[in-house]
Amino acid sequence: MSTELRRLRNYIDGEFRDAADGRTTEVVNPATGEAYATAPLSGQADVDAAMAAAAAAFPAWRDLVPAERQKALLKIADAFEERAEELIAAEVENTGKPIGLTRSEEIPPMVDQIRFFAGAARMLEGRSAGEYMEGLTSMIRREPIGVCAQVAPWNYPMMMAVWKFAPALAAGNTVVLKPSDTTPASTVLMADIIGSIVPKGVFNVVCGDRDTGRLMVEHETPAMASITGSVRAGMSVAESASKDLKRVHLELGGKAPVVVFEDTDIPKAVEGISEAGYFNAGQDCTAATRVLVHESIHDEFVSALAKAASEIKTGQPDDEDVLYGPLNNPNQLKQVSGFIERLPAHAKVEAGGHRVGDKGYFYAPTVVSGLKQDDEIIQKEVFGPVITVQSFRDEDQAVEWANGVEYALASSVWTKDHGRAMRMSKRLDFGCVWINTHIPLVAEMPHGGFKKSGYGKDLSGYGFEDYTRIKHVMTSLDA
Repeated sequence: MSTELRRLRNYIDGEFRDAADGRTTEVVNPATGEAYATAPLSGQADVDAAMAAAAAAFPAWRDLVPAERQKALLKIADAFEERAEELIAAEVENTGKPIGLTRSEEIPPMVDQIRFFAGAARMLEGRSAGEYMEGLTSMIRREPIGVCAQVAPWNYPMMMAVWKFAPALAAGNTVVLKPSDTTPASTVLMADIIGSIVPKGVFNVVCGDRDTGRLMVEHETPAMASITGSVRAGMSVAESASKDLKRVHLELGGKAPVVVFEDTDIPKAVEGISEAGYFNAGQDCTAATRVLVHESIHDEFVSALAKAASEIKTGQPDDEDVLYGPLNNPNQLKQVSGFIERLPAHAKVEAGGHRVGDKGYFYAPTVVSGLKQDDEIIQKEVFGPVITVQSFRDEDQAVEWANGVEYALASSVWTKDHGRAMRMSKRLDFGCVWINTHIPLVAEMPHGGFKKSGYGKDLSGYGFEDYTRIKHVMTSLDA
């Protein structure tokens, strides 16, 4: 007996709509491998409508005093708290994540981040007005950019949507946001909540696939394109945006080095690294998945890490004992499995290395040792619950290998030596360096990388400023 699929819809100009041509795509729960909904497969007409709505709403939203935009964002944060269980249910269906961890690890920071940007709306800073030429006074205005085309990923659909719309709306921009085609449910629910608070056209959601995102980025209306996704997707966005010189904000892949020195508290490091490597099934650009450990403690560390991995559980969302759920989709399962299947002969699988069950897209916590710097699994992002381990001889080699990848988003150093920690934080070429911890983020501090991990910052005042433009105003004192 077939079950009728729930119908998700776009949110454009204050109302829910199907795709103009009626096309849809099925949305699958990765914990079961079964479809539970359909979502619009939006085309040019839908993107045109969303952009027109955002453009029409922009002047009035831009001209609101910051205190009014702050009030709106605070109401959104309160509403997210009040409807948290609905958001959790939608996100769990989107992703298969554990219910308890989604409740404790995602809703509170999301709400906090919205409230942070609500406050940031009233804290725009610039140089003070002054006379830099006789008889003339100069001042700086910070202004919103305009319509922002935003594309969110499938690994944290709710939280990444917040990272995009909150600073954009706080700064006075209007938004057209596209969720991933595999995880639209929670974003559509967000539209229902946000749409009841802000004027129509200020916040719009367009569902669809890669082609839909391309249409958004190539559209003539947006002044800015923002994406969180793969390096390939980011490069495509940057190329498309260059045709009309749109501003671009990119948060892309990562291959975080985790440098463990010989004076490290091994049990404590193993506990922190395993949690940071396997959380969210390793589907995190900052995940602690590339460990570099000093040769003197290598064997002991690998043994302890493999034991920790064997004790970590993956499973269904309602199982309170699991640390993480499934990989997001069958293509991702195939990608992760492929890395393990292609391992060179000198590599050794210390734990895991296989699919779990035949229902959904679950993969075991995996540890691989014996790897060399130029191995594929060291150089390329796996985006799964796989931690690799390499052995280094000294600080210089650790730095060389840590920096020897094309990504530069996040890193961590584990040592009791303060001087060494400070030297490493200077030498590591990554947008974030954690010391004796890995993965915590706070709204007040910036998140973003270098090299092929992209550019622009999320979170913090720096992230807020990315959604503004700077104007010089000069006036004559003789007028």
